[in-house]
Amino acid sequence: MKKRPKVVVVGSINMDLVVSSDQAPVKGETILGTDFQTVPGGKGANQAVAAARLGAEVSMIACLGDDMNGSVLLRQLENEGIDTTFVNTASGETTGVAVINLLSQGDNSIIVVPGANHRLSPAHVEKTEQALREADVCLIQLEIPMETVVTAVKLARRHGAKVILNPAPAQELSSEILASIDFLTPNETEASLLATGSVARAADVKENVNALKKRMPNTVFVVTQGGKGVYFTDGDENEEYPAQSVEVVDTTAAGDSFNAAMAVKLAEGSSLKEAVAFATKVAAVTVTRFGAQTSLPTREEIVD
Repeated sequence: MKKRPKVVVVGSINMDLVVSSDQAPVKGETILGTDFQTVPGGKGANQAVAAARLGAEVSMIACLGDDMNGSVLLRQLENEGIDTTFVNTASGETTGVAVINLLSQGDNSIIVVPGANHRLSPAHVEKTEQALREADVCLIQLEIPMETVVTAVKLARRHGAKVILNPAPAQELSSEILASIDFLTPNETEASLLATGSVARAADVKENVNALKKRMPNTVFVVTQGGKGVYFTDGDENEEYPAQSVEVVDTTAAGDSFNAAMAVKLAEGSSLKEAVAFATKVAAVTVTRFGAQTSLPTREEIVD
């Protein structure tokens, strides 16, 4: 029997409160929405669920509040077959929440209240060393404290796991992180913020990547650009991979499904180009459906 790839996800778990409307309100304006739903989310949990549905053996390292949302979200992860041994509960804290305004044309805006996600500490991660020792890939985002990210990167690297950092939301990265990650996967806005401190150069993807390569010469960069596709560089080779043309319903978890799919493929031993191609297909399916985890496809739905 073929060995399942092992992916450890270190990151956030949120309950998404999704408000649908035909347009976004301007300052001081009240508008009528068209729908409201609560959907399991959080970048870390989204990526964990996506990786599990794509065939990986997944362990989640995270922190929930001791509230109803926390209980619901923990059960959701368990139902997906994810190892929740290292999902902690913070006493007296609320579970993270994301308020999402989904517009009728498929775009969205998001406000995140981290809650218990900011209680995930380096000490929590240090207790998970066995899981990181067995991992093929460790997938991390930035909705948890930076010192926790640093600890996870160090431990994963120590035990030989490939480290993928999805720098969302974008923020300054320490020299410890810059020297230790294998793959950096920003979207075009995040790449601009990391390279220049501003979103003004978001369209100058190649220039931003070149600037980042000077600071991170040993890192592979994979920049997602929505409907324009993916720009990636492996050493001196730069390539672009087009996005699939689909009818967009909701872009909420597109980046999360892309990162998870890339992690699974790399854990299986595929090349970067193969991983990007597969991840692009997964993201294309994701955006044709509503919600975060509700939109994530299974392996059987993707034509390799």
